[in-house]
Amino acid sequence: MTTTTDEWKPTACILCECNCGLEVALGGPEGRTLAKIRGDKLHPGSHGYTCEKPLRLDRYQNGRAERVLHPLRRTADGSYEQISWEVAISEISARLTEIGVEHGGDAIMYYGGGGQGNHLGGGYSRATFAAYGMGYRSSALAQEKTGEFWVNSSMLGAALVRSDLGNAQVAVFLGKNPWQSHGFPHARTMLRDIARDPERTLIVIDPRRTESAELADIHLQVRPGRDAWLLAAMIAVLVQEDLIATDWLAEHASGLADVLATFGGIDVDGYCTIAGVDEALVRQAVCAIGASDRTAFFEDLGVQMNHNSTLVSYLEKLIWLLTGNLGRTGTAYIPAVMVPLATARKETSLHASVTPVTGSPILGGLMPCNVIPEEILTDHPKRFRGMLVESANPAHSLADSPRMREALAALDVLVVIDVAMTETARMADYVLPAPTQFEKPEATFFNFEFPRNVFHLRPPLLEAPDGPLPEAEIHARLVEASGALDPAVVERLATAAQQGRDAFLTAFLMATAGDKRAAALAPVLLYRTLGPTLPEGRQSAALLWGATQLAFQANSASVQAAGHASGDALFDAILAGTSGVVFADDSADPEAAVWRRVRTDDGLVHLVIPELLQAARDLATDAPPGPTQEWPFVLSAGERRAFTANTIIRDPEWRRREPDGPLRISPNDAEKLGLTPGDEVEIETPRGKATARISIDEGRQDGHIALPNGLGLDHREDGERVVTGVAPNELTSAADRDPFAGTPRHKFVRARLTPVA
Repeated sequence: MTTTTDEWKPTACILCECNCGLEVALGGPEGRTLAKIRGDKLHPGSHGYTCEKPLRLDRYQNGRAERVLHPLRRTADGSYEQISWEVAISEISARLTEIGVEHGGDAIMYYGGGGQGNHLGGGYSRATFAAYGMGYRSSALAQEKTGEFWVNSSMLGAALVRSDLGNAQVAVFLGKNPWQSHGFPHARTMLRDIARDPERTLIVIDPRRTESAELADIHLQVRPGRDAWLLAAMIAVLVQEDLIATDWLAEHASGLADVLATFGGIDVDGYCTIAGVDEALVRQAVCAIGASDRTAFFEDLGVQMNHNSTLVSYLEKLIWLLTGNLGRTGTAYIPAVMVPLATARKETSLHASVTPVTGSPILGGLMPCNVIPEEILTDHPKRFRGMLVESANPAHSLADSPRMREALAALDVLVVIDVAMTETARMADYVLPAPTQFEKPEATFFNFEFPRNVFHLRPPLLEAPDGPLPEAEIHARLVEASGALDPAVVERLATAAQQGRDAFLTAFLMATAGDKRAAALAPVLLYRTLGPTLPEGRQSAALLWGATQLAFQANSASVQAAGHASGDALFDAILAGTSGVVFADDSADPEAAVWRRVRTDDGLVHLVIPELLQAARDLATDAPPGPTQEWPFVLSAGERRAFTANTIIRDPEWRRREPDGPLRISPNDAEKLGLTPGDEVEIETPRGKATARISIDEGRQDGHIALPNGLGLDHREDGERVVTGVAPNELTSAADRDPFAGTPRHKFVRARLTPVA
């Protein structure tokens, strides 16, 4: 039966953190093709905007990925056999329990929790985590954001801080090319608006003349890996030219004297020389920032996966804090959130929480991805022996894939929950299939807008095929198999849920108040008791009832201003709002709302993080990173391009351009090597080798080369697995990481090139 394409159904993009609202018309012989896709004008965040990437999302739903439709168990010969859900859950529970009994639940770690658009299922992992006594978790955020989380928490008492770019007079993008990577609503429209306005200034800090840099008023084309020297020079100009907001700092900040002493004597010209940027251009940029009371910064992976990444996050925040750009329209803000993505660390001790083997800092509640192999491949008594991976692909996506594969193979048990047979799934002892993001209710917790923040519970577009189970159901069955769930508590709550929300709230609080075990199992308790009372097909949204109660407690004035009188009212609005709802509104007094969320112990901004201020001082004697005679190139391993995304899209036909993801190289470097577009080169790093086709990039510095993210995946073609492009992490090293947060240096990998004859 073919579904008419005249019926448009609301959903959202799943390819970047914006999650813009979409409408889809289904078609095809069984009505399962995403035949037409357009922006959803009713979505309160994106208002119909979309870039070109989601218009081909049918390649996610119906592409040539190796879909998993039944639970699989690895056999002795390494192949897989289909088993029932009952057998799978029973055996997995037994093996996890056995590890817990022999070695403690801390010997099992959890990795994942959802990709760009599927956080709802991962929210239930908390219950499984508690049921088996797990103690450690990580996710893709620990590849990028944990250093920034720590900086934000130490300075402001809040892990998540963003900037109001749309209203900024000066917008600064640091290691960020929003023309391709987006990251905030209406990215391309906003870039054009800023660039065209003579009263506004667009500043881009990037080694490459990106599409965003082409629009910029000022492009600070820093040498790869030397952003810290550039930012330190910018702070020095602010201090030495007295461009700081002295009165604002006296009222709102502590530690100014130490900052002034650190940067007051810096040789600006010398630091600019190291950074490779003209001093006059740097001073021009700093003067624009100092003269404005509406400056907004956006830092991203270009610096967060590079040398001095945590230090750079700190220096970037010092620039806008020293100029008083917090809390006002067009400046930095702390948004109301539906579900916190990371725990805020108010203490300044870097080692308050550490991993069991290497003693690496755990920031934002997430252990560094780069230390996972070291936490497994050891004879240490506290090594990890089991891993549960959900909606993630660490065998491909984390640094040093060969080493990661070795670590995964050494585990006593590896369980993967996913839609497709990924590189990680093919190493698992058990593979548990889940519906696609369009076959179940889904949501994202990337809710960062301000002053009006949006949450979108997406209804399913399609029925899931027989076999896969929603992640909520998988976690519920694992928890039940563990014996951690008290059936009597479930029965009482289920009875209360039938009596109405008021009765359920009372019963739920009685069941979880003072009982840490029951509170930790709350997601599954909600799913099994409140879930059956929800509209058909929305049972897995039960988790959001708890989230709305907490969101209302944390930001009651903001939620009420958005028209929701209680957590229950917000929950009902989310269930009904198929195109999304505004759940928090701070527009009446944005500045007061931001300062309510500054949760340092004294309510002040803390300008000093001792370890990082010392690291800033050490720049005076540190050797700046760069190429060497042996490794004359610097590789950016994982560049965002027009048609690259995370690894959920495995079908290369999704990409309209550059389907094989060529290696980009400067014209001069190509000429020196005797290369023309389309020629092949062998790229070698200290960790590995690969062969890639080249393309010429006019905006690239000599010595700086790049491979895109999201390549090196396989798909099925005539029954065979075919790999397209280079997997960047075959070339990266887990040992090459930030000294504070442990985040990888994917954007700075030394390399050499050899033409392929």
